[in-house]
Amino acid sequence: MPPQPFRVLLCTLAAVLAGLVAPLAHAQDLLIGQVSSQTSPVTAVNAKGLYAGMNVYFSHINAKGGIDGRMIKLINKDDQLIPGKMTELTREFIADKNVLALAGYQNTAGITELAKQNIAGEGGIAMISPFQGDKSIVSAANFFPFRTGYPDEVVAMIKEALLTEKKRVVVVYQSATYGPAMMQLAQELSKREGLNVVSYVKMDTTAQAKLDAVIKEVVVAVAKESPDAVMLLLGGRPAPELVKQLRSSPAESAQLYLMSVVPAADVVKVAGEAQARGIVITQAVPFPFSATLPLVREYQKLMKLHAPDEQFSFSTLEGFVTAKITVEALKRASPNPTREKVLKAISNMGELDLGGVYVNYSPQARNGWGGVDLVVIGAGGRLLR
Repeated sequence: MPPQPFRVLLCTLAAVLAGLVAPLAHAQDLLIGQVSSQTSPVTAVNAKGLYAGMNVYFSHINAKGGIDGRMIKLINKDDQLIPGKMTELTREFIADKNVLALAGYQNTAGITELAKQNIAGEGGIAMISPFQGDKSIVSAANFFPFRTGYPDEVVAMIKEALLTEKKRVVVVYQSATYGPAMMQLAQELSKREGLNVVSYVKMDTTAQAKLDAVIKEVVVAVAKESPDAVMLLLGGRPAPELVKQLRSSPAESAQLYLMSVVPAADVVKVAGEAQARGIVITQAVPFPFSATLPLVREYQKLMKLHAPDEQFSFSTLEGFVTAKITVEALKRASPNPTREKVLKAISNMGELDLGGVYVNYSPQARNGWGGVDLVVIGAGGRLLR
């Protein structure tokens, strides 16, 4: 056994070293949970874009030292679009106290169930910028939306149809989730604004086993009205296939309008470039291909730096914005952010300038970006304003 003075010196040295090492030993990543399916062909394009865009901005922050020396880590769980799976995976995130917030969720049915069960509210965790524009959903407790609501997209469609003097319009709407509500809104607006909608056609999107037959029935119903415009208030796998069949029907010359949830790349892939050309798509996030906004200039710069092989897209920009909002909440919750601090910080954030694009979160209201862009599929599948 060493002499007493030496033992004291050893203990003192050990204590000093422990004090130096402790911050490193206890430093933890700041975990953000995301549920979206990158394996389902229905959601893969948008899911991969969201994930890539979020990681680009997190990589930018981490390269500068993170937040108080702690790195941000995005954890993705794949629900494979299985009913109830998103709820299960979200409960797993909530059970892990190291997960400080949820962000960039995707899957309308799953997010609807989360809102219905008030899972984010009961879990005391922020749900930041879900890929969802149904205001009845994103108004749920602890939801902080970025994207414009679906009603704004419908308004934009109707205004464009009026501006281009469409005379016979058919509205096709999905039977589930936001479909019926958007159809009712279209009815109200068209009557008020004087747009002649000759038919509202419901597509039973719950009948996945006989979806091909359902699509054919819808095409027949649309074609018999001889429309000069068709508004498709639906998403998922049926949308590109319906476009393909409409373009091969007597209604082939009708102007088609799609919602932002339908990736243009999927339409081009399924329907073909020639058939997709000229389709108008409402977009719920700013135009990512033209650096007119400070936000888009920053996005393009950091995409080239941290993901040079990744294409610019609406979904990568939306993921980028989601991460930017998340980082601001983490910074305001520092030092030593906790789930509770993050929720309090974002709930009282007020107006946040993301670079010429604003969100405003307060105890009274949680408002995302209020704009809608209209884009057209052009030659080569390029999106044009």
